[in-house]
Amino acid sequence: MRLWHEKLIQLLPSQQLLGQHRECCALRGNGWGKPHSTVNYIFNYSPYKLYQYHLKVIHEMKRRGYNVQPLWEEPTYRGKSAERHSNLESITCTDDQTDKEKIYPEHNEEYFNECIDNLQKKGIYIKLSEK
Repeated sequence: MRLWHEKLIQLLPSQQLLGQHRECCALRGNGWGKPHSTVNYIFNYSPYKLYQYHLKVIHEMKRRGYNVQPLWEEPTYRGKSAERHSNLESITCTDDQTDKEKIYPEHNEEYFNECIDNLQKKGIYIKLSEK
């Protein structure tokens, strides 16, 4: 159970991208608030942040030609068996990748490197473009 660093979403192999979608669905649904060491930080924020992160995953899936249940693009939707959020405030966030403007501040350079290491241990090597 992990949310990949936001900069990696567009670089993930299909299996990890689809797994990230399932993870987001579970966390937005009845998994919200259930502790797990690698994602506990998300519970310190509004569920709207998870929705914003999930939208990045959904947009990448669509870009690759996958079909996604449109209900997941609604901020209050939590799946078939979970009650919708009633008072969900929208939170402004930009796509800029500076630490202050990311969805989760925990997705910093150290976390990025941790994710890269985790992928490499799975035999997945992400080609990072030089900037």
